[in-house]
Amino acid sequence: LELKLLADAGVVGLPNAGKSSLVSRISAARPKIASYPFTTLTPQLGMVRTDVDRSFVIADLPGLVSGASGGKGLGVRFLRHIERTKVLVHVMDMASPFEGSPFDDYNCITKELGCYRPDLTTRPRIIAANKMDVPEAERNLASCRDWIESQGHAVYPISALTGAGLVALVEAIDEALQTIRAGEDASSE
Repeated sequence: LELKLLADAGVVGLPNAGKSSLVSRISAARPKIASYPFTTLTPQLGMVRTDVDRSFVIADLPGLVSGASGGKGLGVRFLRHIERTKVLVHVMDMASPFEGSPFDDYNCITKELGCYRPDLTTRPRIIAANKMDVPEAERNLASCRDWIESQGHAVYPISALTGAGLVALVEAIDEALQTIRAGEDASSE
């Protein structure tokens, strides 16, 4: 018997990208936040209210590393929770990208998702370009934004620390979920 979380949106990314900080800013969830890898050891759920009568559940998932789909860093234990999400929110650290560049971050997460379950790479994904409050972030975002958008993903510059850009990100997640739900409703008729 295997328990899998049920969330509308799943937050993925490398360790220390700011996933827990993001979830704590947009929801009532209070995940542990610290500046060392694997602070988040278990998925955390948060409710995000977008309107008086509309909300969605977001899951803060532990960071993925290269080899996660093969079990490295307990990755399979984390990846299984992504299976039931409708939208992926990929948090990328634009201030000091892991392994050298934003491309490495994007490619690592995409590879791990695909190795675990190929259909995860086609799931709607929104890129949250985090840590835009740090000066280097603008340069890093400029170097990869066009390429990421050419992969079919919208990019939202944010700062989970200051709250900049979070309203637009939440609106984009909500809009993606509404589109998916409308499609599900239409196919069930």
